[in-house]
Amino acid sequence: MTDQPFAYSLAHAERGWSWSVYDEDGETVATGLDLSQSDAQAAVEATIRRVSWRYAPGA
Repeated sequence: MTDQPFAYSLAHAERGWSWSVYDEDGETVATGLDLSQSDAQAAVEATIRRVSWRYAPGA
């Protein structure tokens, strides 16, 4: 994935898998809901790749 300082959570919800991505300060970067755990994990990884440029040195 990335060396950027992100954390994430996955939780089974009534309608699928909810997920959140957090920056190093604990601020929520993104949230979502997917039908399967693997789709939720893929969404987390894609989100981290998409937003990591904002946190790159010199950005």
